[in-house]
Amino acid sequence: MGALGAADADFVIIGSGINALVCGATLALRGHSVLLLEREERPGGCIRTEELTLPGFLHDTLSTLYPLFLTAPHYAELGPELARHGLVFRNCATPTAVVQPDGASLIFHTDRAANMAALNACSPGDGEAYARAMAEVERMAPLVFGLLGGRLWSWQTIRLLLGEARRQGIRGLARTFGQMLRSSRAWLEQDFRAGLSRGLFAPWVLHVGLSPESTASALMNRLVLFSLEAVGSPMVEGGSARIVEAFADLIVEKGGRIRTCADVDRVLVEGGRARGVRLGNGEVVRAGKAVIASVTPTQLYQRLLADAPVDEVARNEAAAFRYGRGEMQIHLALSEPPAWPDPALREVAMLHLTAGLDAVSRAVNESERGLLPADATIVVAQPVAVDPSRAPDGKWIFWIQLQELPRDGCLAGDALGEIAIPDDGRWTEAVREAYADRIVERLCTLIPNLRDSILARHAISPADLQRMNINLVGGDPYGGDCALDQFMLWRPGATPANHATSVAGLFQIGASTHPGPGLGGMSGYMVAKLLG
Repeated sequence: MGALGAADADFVIIGSGINALVCGATLALRGHSVLLLEREERPGGCIRTEELTLPGFLHDTLSTLYPLFLTAPHYAELGPELARHGLVFRNCATPTAVVQPDGASLIFHTDRAANMAALNACSPGDGEAYARAMAEVERMAPLVFGLLGGRLWSWQTIRLLLGEARRQGIRGLARTFGQMLRSSRAWLEQDFRAGLSRGLFAPWVLHVGLSPESTASALMNRLVLFSLEAVGSPMVEGGSARIVEAFADLIVEKGGRIRTCADVDRVLVEGGRARGVRLGNGEVVRAGKAVIASVTPTQLYQRLLADAPVDEVARNEAAAFRYGRGEMQIHLALSEPPAWPDPALREVAMLHLTAGLDAVSRAVNESERGLLPADATIVVAQPVAVDPSRAPDGKWIFWIQLQELPRDGCLAGDALGEIAIPDDGRWTEAVREAYADRIVERLCTLIPNLRDSILARHAISPADLQRMNINLVGGDPYGGDCALDQFMLWRPGATPANHATSVAGLFQIGASTHPGPGLGGMSGYMVAKLLG
């Protein structure tokens, strides 16, 4: 390849999801020119808002809650800038709840005393167990948030570990790491007596791509609860797409650009260094300082660097990268608010419908064996409870998420033996709608006015998710399996280190990289800090 000539931007960023937006905005605020290239017709990645069902009903097609964004270290810098461009978060005092098939429920609050009282009402001592868990998170906060918020392969991390060793002692630090490796099941069964208490907490491990039996799931479970108690379940006023609009306005204001319908086909490598990218139409875009790719490892090494000279160990690690369970969404437009068994549930931002800890584990196990679960955990967000602008007056929206499903191409059967599965294991429209029928029927059994109040429905299968976003491989929303061997130091691999790649001037960000999935934008911020 010949010389590429003058740069089109200091930093060329592939993708426009939350990590790319955070990275681009941070670099732009620090005086660098940035260009974001998005293959789809709109920016935002997994952040979009659409009238999926009927006019006036604003559905967050993919992501809907942003507690990790509000608790991220960059929010202090970016938050006021985004607010200038119209970004407003709405919230409520009851971020989550669990509802069991018999209608029994337990509501979680942003107030610790209220949570302790509610848990103790289920079983004496459960409230104190919860308070101990939150105190443990606070005790471990410097270490945990230092690891999750920093570049692991760095002197900064070594200094952090040495400081903790001095503070706790070697045995104390070893004990802390041992506690960090506990599974959620071990924690919940040891510390909580009531099935309702366990059922309130267990489903949240699904939101970080884990199961109750996963190593370190107790830590992630408690971190999520800590965040929910601290900042609730914030939603974007007017729909999640407003956060993309605010980021885009900020980036453009600072001299940056976002191009849509710009599918990057190759990263151009010259003299061992990334110098730019080539689009699918043959156009070359030049980077003055670096190329930053918000993509999966397989997309990076098997597509963008397919013909580039790269380290074989890194290429092999990328080829071995595993993807996790698939996800499905169902969006309902309702003529009236739901008549939950407890009227207070109408004020909750996001509920889980499950029989409890064992039901979550069973559904995960069935999905990982390729089966449509018989009794999946149903996640129901209620955007109108937080932001009334999402629907016409008096109307309602259900945002339903199912996180325990086989990926597209991995379907092997139906745990109930009711739904016919194609021989190729693919999600078809027929499978999608049949499974959506099952889920909606369960909700109708619990909510007496739901059946007659459904005005319209829109379902999205794992196959649909991949068609919407190339990074959602097989419908996996979390950028890859989050098991310990693909997390922390090994996300996406140990070669070469952090967010660097085996090509100089090329960096990888996104859910497939440290610190993993979530809507905090942390990997984008880490790389922006490094480069800016």
